[in-house]
Amino acid sequence: MYMVESKEGAIACMVLSLCFLGTFPALLTLLERRGRLPQHTYLDYSITNFLAAVIIAFTLGEVGKSSDASPNFTQQLSQDNWPSVMFAMAGGVALSLGNLSSQYAWAFVGLSVTEVLICSIIVVIGSTLNYFLDNKINKAEILFPGVACFVIAVCLGSAVHSSNTADNKAKLNSLSANSDKELKPIDVAGFPSRVESTDPENADGSLRKAEAGTADFLVQLENRRSIKVFGKGTVIGLCLTFFAGVSLSLFSPAFNLATNDQWHTLKKGVPHLAVYTAFFYFSASCFVIAIVLNIIFLYRPLLNLPKTTFKAYLNDWNGRGWAFLAGFLCGFGNGLEFMGGQAAGYAAADSVQAFPLVSTFWGVVLFGEYRRSSRRTYVLLVSMLFMFTAAVGILMASSGHRKP
Repeated sequence: MYMVESKEGAIACMVLSLCFLGTFPALLTLLERRGRLPQHTYLDYSITNFLAAVIIAFTLGEVGKSSDASPNFTQQLSQDNWPSVMFAMAGGVALSLGNLSSQYAWAFVGLSVTEVLICSIIVVIGSTLNYFLDNKINKAEILFPGVACFVIAVCLGSAVHSSNTADNKAKLNSLSANSDKELKPIDVAGFPSRVESTDPENADGSLRKAEAGTADFLVQLENRRSIKVFGKGTVIGLCLTFFAGVSLSLFSPAFNLATNDQWHTLKKGVPHLAVYTAFFYFSASCFVIAIVLNIIFLYRPLLNLPKTTFKAYLNDWNGRGWAFLAGFLCGFGNGLEFMGGQAAGYAAADSVQAFPLVSTFWGVVLFGEYRRSSRRTYVLLVSMLFMFTAAVGILMASSGHRKP
């Protein structure tokens, strides 16, 4: 069984994890903006997300010699370690619910701000819990100022969302005034009818008709995407975001308990779960919850999405390759995060929550988020990203080293 034993190796795992975890949300957002139903996308994503855990378990989890104190993956499957297995599976449930909520929040709040808000909440709650679970191996005088910076980033992120929503409403009101030749308030919920429906397969062509950030761009995007957001308040997006943040903040502490047994739930002589074994159970529960919920959502969709069927899902190959890739990126990203956390402490491993910086890059470059926004929105956005970056740097500086 391969183990990361150095601080440098742990940081390398975190950096690679950061890149993977920052890219998969952009792929899922891309598919939603092209009109693919989120239930279809998430079912595909869940399959490869679990497959990544299986690959890691049967490769890194089986490398090298095993011993009674450090058994390989397949040996642990038959051991009496169910208390730790339950912690790992509880973490998987939290991850599944959090990622599922995030998929809908991206449509309402935007990829950049959603990820910063969620990850800041994860660090504020999750890193604090991990600090005490890890027997305080991280430097508290560095860790908690970093946590405070994340709290500020959450507040700034909420302000960015409110400001950007006001900007978009102003753009849409201006479009209505120009087209009707009179200035009067409008209901943005009526805008989709102004643009003819487009085929999701040819969705890119629709966007080229309008410059990113303009009112026409917003109307065309709304008409094409699968999750309709016009006419819905900012509260819905923020509620989804905060629920996702709280759910995702619990998966890392649960995984920490699964691998280190701080509460001494295992019988005497039973070795702790290896990272790879815990990750397998973690991903298995995540997979089951995702499959069950999304099959239900096919027939009872959320947020007024159209109903679909399992047969329609099986026949929907539009963007399936991107959804599979997103699942692999998330699966390998989470696995690398846990490998780094086992070596350097899970509180410090939460520094991979810097992945919104990668997501922001994709959001601005690929999706044109915050183009033609007000100066106030830009100032808030830059302030949020600056505070978030500083917080991540401080969190990395708090890294300790777990004693064998």
